[in-house]
Amino acid sequence: MQRVEIAFMRLLAGLSGISILVVFGVVFAGSVSRYLFSAPLQWSEEIAKYAMIYGCMFGVAYAYLQGKQITFSIVIDTVPEKFRRKLSLLVDVATLVLGGILAYAGLIFAGKRGGIVASGIGIQMYWAQVAITVGGICLVIAAILRIISFFKAVSTGGEA
Repeated sequence: MQRVEIAFMRLLAGLSGISILVVFGVVFAGSVSRYLFSAPLQWSEEIAKYAMIYGCMFGVAYAYLQGKQITFSIVIDTVPEKFRRKLSLLVDVATLVLGGILAYAGLIFAGKRGGIVASGIGIQMYWAQVAITVGGICLVIAAILRIISFFKAVSTGGEA
């Protein structure tokens, strides 16, 4: 199971990295075009914005799998270790539920407003708005992987 988790983390890291690379490349090309050639690229801001949204969605799931998400460490550090493990499982279950809600809400949002055409690049906004669903699905998968790891550690007598 750990190989699946590592492979998923690598996928998320790669997709997030590609998204950031696209943001950098498009912003750089837009700046060069605007300031050197006085011909701004009309589509550059939209592409950068959408790539950033996708990058954030992939990055959130990646950070969560690494345990680097934002936490209330003052609460976590003050509770006993045994309760801390249970609290971690509770966070994983909550992430699973919230990821599902995010994926569902993203589908509804993209379905209702996805027919609008982006002015700069001429594609339907559905492809930008479905990033919310993609992020929710990534969080659900990440939460499932962490929950499986928790119970696997408990069943083998290790610490979760």
